[in-house]
Amino acid sequence: MANTASLDRLPLDCDPAAIRRRIETMERLLERSFTVPGINRPVGLDFIVGLVPVIGDVLAAAMGSWIVWEARNLGMSKLQLARMAGNVGFDAMLGLVPFVGDAADFFFRSNTRNLRIIRKHLDKHHPGTVTLEG
Repeated sequence: MANTASLDRLPLDCDPAAIRRRIETMERLLERSFTVPGINRPVGLDFIVGLVPVIGDVLAAAMGSWIVWEARNLGMSKLQLARMAGNVGFDAMLGLVPFVGDAADFFFRSNTRNLRIIRKHLDKHHPGTVTLEG
């Protein structure tokens, strides 16, 4: 039998605060997991898996789409969701161009842009989810 106490700590709830934590964690993993030595620029899995032609870009787009799915669960407007899907799609299309796509992943951070849209929505509609970073 699995230890349910450890499972209770996972933020798998459908409440906005738990969704916010999941999205922020995924964004950090995708965009700011590692720091490139010498230039002190953070990169994440989006950049790393994007180096693998086609498959990496598809995988990165799927992970970015998960963030859009979570935003849908928050009840965000269709316009906001379309804008977020556009960010993920634009990032994916750029990623398909050899070398240019890899450089674009380094500078165009669709998941960070999407997190900004989600935070703005949450701060307005669910102010109790605001977290202080520091």
